[in-house]
Amino acid sequence: MPDRADGAVPPQPGRLRQTEIYVTGAGGKRPLVPVAPDALERRAARRMRREAAAYIIGGAGSEHTMAANRAAFERRHLSPHVLNDVSVRDLSVELFGRTHRAPVLLAPIGVLEMAHPLADRAVARAAAREGIGYVYSNQASVAMEDCAAEMGDTPRWFQLYWSSDDEVVRSLVSRAESCGCEAIVVTLDTTLLGWRPRDLDLAYLPFLRGLGLAQYLSDPVFRSKVPPTPPETGFRPRGAGILSTALSLRRKGREHGLTMQQMRSTVAHFTATYSRPDLNWSDIARLRDMTKLPILLKGLRRADDAALAVKHGVDGIIVSNHGGRQVDGEAATLDMLPAVVEAAGAMPVLLDSGVRSGADVAKALALGARAVLLGRPYVYGLALAGEGGVCEVIRNIVAEFDLTLALCGLTRAADLDRRCLIET
Repeated sequence: MPDRADGAVPPQPGRLRQTEIYVTGAGGKRPLVPVAPDALERRAARRMRREAAAYIIGGAGSEHTMAANRAAFERRHLSPHVLNDVSVRDLSVELFGRTHRAPVLLAPIGVLEMAHPLADRAVARAAAREGIGYVYSNQASVAMEDCAAEMGDTPRWFQLYWSSDDEVVRSLVSRAESCGCEAIVVTLDTTLLGWRPRDLDLAYLPFLRGLGLAQYLSDPVFRSKVPPTPPETGFRPRGAGILSTALSLRRKGREHGLTMQQMRSTVAHFTATYSRPDLNWSDIARLRDMTKLPILLKGLRRADDAALAVKHGVDGIIVSNHGGRQVDGEAATLDMLPAVVEAAGAMPVLLDSGVRSGADVAKALALGARAVLLGRPYVYGLALAGEGGVCEVIRNIVAEFDLTLALCGLTRAADLDRRCLIET
């Protein structure tokens, strides 16, 4: 029912976005970015350099996991109710004591400078404009403090890739607390880099060019541990890539007051300490000693692991296969979600990987997710139109979710459950 004293229905996101597009369209103005997900990806791929397109769009192996993520959404069909009053909807969801205006957060995605020069800063501004939470990437192109300065009171979390150096881990976590992050998201599925043919065919890894290292280059503990000169590996690179790598390192060095030699040492130290293949459950207890923030495990896919997460006192789970970028041929996140939700009990479970539309958000919530993380689509918006492009992608996803909820005969995001779905 209407909730205003004059009886008027307050504006709802779906109608607002439709009106914005159609009214400005009547004056000859078109959206900054395509609304249809496939068209959005195609246009962004044309805009980006081929190395950036390969890194952002590509997946592991033959990309069967990426296809599985999408197929899982396509196998589920919404089953709408009719003749319900849906004039007012509540899209909000509560996570760790904070009310989010919609069950959507922006996933952590690294090396955004490959898509747009303003990178994470533009995304942070867009998240603040739209009131949508943002999970800062460990492999960001802009330091977390600079992003936090753009976001006001908008929710922000921090993604942690657990380095082999615990002192650096502790420093990153402390910085996240200091800049207002409300949760630590430990990514579990990247203790080793997956086999990614698109990147391998181009022989291109952005971190070796000094890209995506802003959290490290701005960290005093990490910088104090970088040796003055790079180690002698005996490897002598050849070919045209030498020049582009040198130019990239020189540019990044200037941004952070480092010489070319210091940048080479920084990159070498990063690659030597970046990951922890021996990461195990005992480390979660050690992380608890480092922070009072809620801890979520991102990349957990199995019910038995979810039960262990409960046993180890974890605060939340993000069911994710890294957008199909790590293991080729594994199951879709949406297929794994119900069993994880059941095993997690009262613990909030979120989902990412494969989310492309507001209807996808509805299906994930119907299968038990508390919220979803949106990934590649907002990066496509960033590549096409910077901050404005990210804003439009967010508006489109939230608007479609709002309309999908209403057209399914529901008024609250919390009302979505398995009765709303038919599975084939």
